[in-house]
Amino acid sequence: MKNVIKLCSLKLILIAIVMLTATPQSRGQEIKPNSSGYAPVNGIKVYYEVYGEGKPLVLLHGAFMTIATNWSELIPELSKTRKVIAIEMQGHGHTPFSDRKLDIATLASDVDAVMNYLKVDRADVAGYSMGGSVAYQLIAQYPKRVKKLVIISSTYKSTGWLPAINDGFKGFKPEFFNNTPIKTAYDAVAPVQANWIKFVEQMIAFIGTPFNIGDDNISKITSPVLLITGDNDGLDKVELIKTYQLLGGGVSADLAPMPKSQLAIVPSQSHVSLMMQTKTILSYLDGFLK
Repeated sequence: MKNVIKLCSLKLILIAIVMLTATPQSRGQEIKPNSSGYAPVNGIKVYYEVYGEGKPLVLLHGAFMTIATNWSELIPELSKTRKVIAIEMQGHGHTPFSDRKLDIATLASDVDAVMNYLKVDRADVAGYSMGGSVAYQLIAQYPKRVKKLVIISSTYKSTGWLPAINDGFKGFKPEFFNNTPIKTAYDAVAPVQANWIKFVEQMIAFIGTPFNIGDDNISKITSPVLLITGDNDGLDKVELIKTYQLLGGGVSADLAPMPKSQLAIVPSQSHVSLMMQTKTILSYLDGFLK
C-alpha cells in the first residue's frame, strides 16, 4: 500500500512540473529580446536574453524549465520599465548539457559570471523554485551583487519543503519525463537533443541531494527580500515563517519599525498555479521593486 501511495505522489509531482512547463508557453505573449547570446563562464556557455531598458532585473527559472516556459507572461510587462536579463542555467533550454557537477553554489557562480559578462555590477534578482534557491545562494556568496531579492515559492534548504515533496523526488526516473511537454520544450531549443537522458539523470540527482545555505547566511542578508508563496505550494510554512524572521520580519509593526523585507502568501494556490497568477505576482513585484 505504501508503494502505491508513493507512486501516486510521484505522478502528482511530475504532473505538476509538466503542467507548469506546458501552460505558460501556450499562453505567452510574443516578444523578442533586445539581445541574446552565450556567456562563456566557469567552463561552460550559459544562454541569456535581454529585454527592455532601465534598472537591471535578473530572472532565474525553475527546474526543467526555460525562459519561455517560466517567464513568458511576466517579461512583456516587466520589460516595459526594466532591463530584464533572463538566464537559462546549466543544461536547461539553449544552454548546453555539461558533465560538470551540478549544485547550488556552482549555479550561483554562473549567474555572477553572466552579470560580469554583461557588465552588470548590481541588479534586482527574482528566482522561482530552483531559481529561488540559486538566488539565495547568489546573495549569500556575492551580497553586493543583489540590490533587492524576490523569492517565489522556494527555500534556501531542502528541509524547507514538506516531507512529502522531498520523499517524492527520491523516486523520480528518467523515463517518467518521456513524451511530456518538458521533453518537447527541450527538443525545441536544446543544442544537442541526444543529451536528454543525461540531462534528466543529472537533474534527478541534483534535486534529490539535500542542501542548506545556512540560517547564519540568511540572517546576514541586508538587501530587502520579498517572499511570495502559495498557501499550499509545498513549502513548510513553519520553516517559511522562520525564514521571514531571519530576514527581520514577523514583528509587530505597530510597536517597531516596518521591516524592509516582505512576505506574501497567496490564498488557494499550489506550486504550479501560483506561477500562473501573473497579475498578482506583477502587483507584488511592482510595489516591492519600486
